[in-house]
Amino acid sequence: MSEYKERIFDRLLKWKLEGMGAVLIEGPKWCGKTTTAAQLCRSALYMNDPKTFQRNMQLADSDPQMLLEGDVPRLIDEWQEAPKLWDTVRYEVDRRGEDGQFVLTGSAVPADMSQVHHTGTGRIVRMAMRTMSLWESGDSTGDVSLLALFSGSARNATTMDKSLQEVAFLVCRGGWPRAVSQKPAQALERAFDYVEAVVTSDISRADGVRRSPDKSRHLMRSYARFQGSQAPMSRIRADIIAGGENSFDEKTLASYLAALRSIFVIEDMPSWNPNLRSKAAIRSVDTRYFTDASIAAAALGVGPKDLLNDLETFGLLFETMAVHDLRVYAQAINGRVYHYRDSDGLECDAVVHLRNGDYGLVEIKLGGDRLVEEGASSLRKLADKLDTTKMKRPSFLMVLTANGSYAFQRPDDVWVVPIGSLRD
Repeated sequence: MSEYKERIFDRLLKWKLEGMGAVLIEGPKWCGKTTTAAQLCRSALYMNDPKTFQRNMQLADSDPQMLLEGDVPRLIDEWQEAPKLWDTVRYEVDRRGEDGQFVLTGSAVPADMSQVHHTGTGRIVRMAMRTMSLWESGDSTGDVSLLALFSGSARNATTMDKSLQEVAFLVCRGGWPRAVSQKPAQALERAFDYVEAVVTSDISRADGVRRSPDKSRHLMRSYARFQGSQAPMSRIRADIIAGGENSFDEKTLASYLAALRSIFVIEDMPSWNPNLRSKAAIRSVDTRYFTDASIAAAALGVGPKDLLNDLETFGLLFETMAVHDLRVYAQAINGRVYHYRDSDGLECDAVVHLRNGDYGLVEIKLGGDRLVEEGASSLRKLADKLDTTKMKRPSFLMVLTANGSYAFQRPDDVWVVPIGSLRD
């Protein structure tokens, strides 16, 4: 068994349990939810264990409280197999009157919520868990902290320069905990195995509706082509049809996408709505992203060498990886990540917005002086457009790059930071 790699999520989970009766961890299959929860929990119920599955399901119907007996915190793994457990957990939290009782994990939203009668508000808190960031997998030096950028305490640093070949490998490998500990050839297979499991089984199990593996593959391939864009559903559907799947109507597309969201394959990014000096209209369409860049690579059937031969696709998938890591780091400091685009054509790839109203603007580029300059120029234009009489000034402006030997602040105050030097 490989040694457990500490996750940023570990300390977040511990902190949440200290102030809440139960925590629900949601995220894609294989992202490490169960393993991470097991580091903290003192007893466990594995709903999907083949040896006890039938008994567990029978008890969930007849005596669900019995399934909750055990040392606390108690792990209830894949709770959605028996949605009745939700109300039982909520009741037990109320009855016991103590925090830190249960950790529930789920790789899918229950298809049938009719058995759930209470929201769990005030008793059960939801937490999103993602695959590993580069800092967690050991592929970032952590020379530049996102928190330090917000506080103004970040410092220039000489960092380990990754080649584009190394970055392309990391994009295709993804942040799957099992892949991180495997040899490169085996690690690259992990995302392909994941996509195969999604299209042949998981997308149908999401809500019990049988879906075509071929249609699912076509959809995921098209979605991969639109990573980082605000492509409307009509354009995605047109791309699917152009690929040979003529029977994909709007209703079918909506159904398939809903299923992918419910099993945490897709995590689109909402738009940011700041106060502007100009009258430009802000575009509100979500930006399209998979939960891990390797899903997009596998859906397209490409590997590291293919990305090096197609820098446009490489750039799109690198952006997906960068957004993923920003989300992991932002979550650790009570932040969320948004996208900005307005009717004047001005864009910002990522806006990291904290709970206290502080925010940072980020452009994501593969690298090179020209692209970095373009990113810095775009950031300055957006910063000048913001009405700082009605909102705070940005805490930082950053061009996040694929590689580079230095993380540094330019004379115009724009930070240039290689992704392999960033952490929470």
